[in-house]
Amino acid sequence: MLPYGCLSLGDCVGLIEVVRSSHTIMQIQCKGGLKGALQFNSNTLHQWLRDKNKGEMYDLAVDLFTRSCAGYCVATFILGIGDRHNSNIMVKDDGQLFHIDFGHFLDHKKKKFGYKRERVPFVLTQDFLIVISKGSQECAKTKEFERFQEMCYKAYLAIRQHANLFINLFSMMLGSGMPELQSFDDIAYIRKTLALEKSEQEALDYFMKQMNDAHHGGWTTKMDWIFHTIRQHALN
Repeated sequence: MLPYGCLSLGDCVGLIEVVRSSHTIMQIQCKGGLKGALQFNSNTLHQWLRDKNKGEMYDLAVDLFTRSCAGYCVATFILGIGDRHNSNIMVKDDGQLFHIDFGHFLDHKKKKFGYKRERVPFVLTQDFLIVISKGSQECAKTKEFERFQEMCYKAYLAIRQHANLFINLFSMMLGSGMPELQSFDDIAYIRKTLALEKSEQEALDYFMKQMNDAHHGGWTTKMDWIFHTIRQHALN
């Protein structure tokens, strides 16, 4: 994962670290022409990464993408990070994926006409799976995808072992004035995602179901990305 630096200088004023050689998913998809921009071509991200990393660097880039994607899948699920459109997820030239813009969290997700735009526990689209499986169109049947799943499962259980630390940190931030962190009811969302009332195996089964939902519901994310891309091009 890539926790880029942020420094508060005052009320609504601060500095944020520049991550060099990085591009939003939307920027990369638009390089694939109209089909890429409108989500009809899920190979654009993989082809872009392959063009950036020749020879043995390609395997290293895929490995870095896989590990960073696993980390952010687990983190964004546990923290309920919302507004995950294709301008808020970025990839570096070397394959490292990272998220930006954390204005919506603890499941306070954006709504359109009263409905939540994001219908999956976290973002795991076909674009990502094709990269992870090194270009395979049957991603879920590959050993690379199995390895990715194992990374996610291990990360989830590792974080769950430190649940009290995360809950205490969020409790200390209750007075910070963040609109989506106002009470212990908000923090209860972390207890839910970490399944603290369940045994470790039951919690893992719960997360495995969330991962399955994210995988099979990836098309809903792609639909949201289409409308976001169209809106951004209309504004520009």
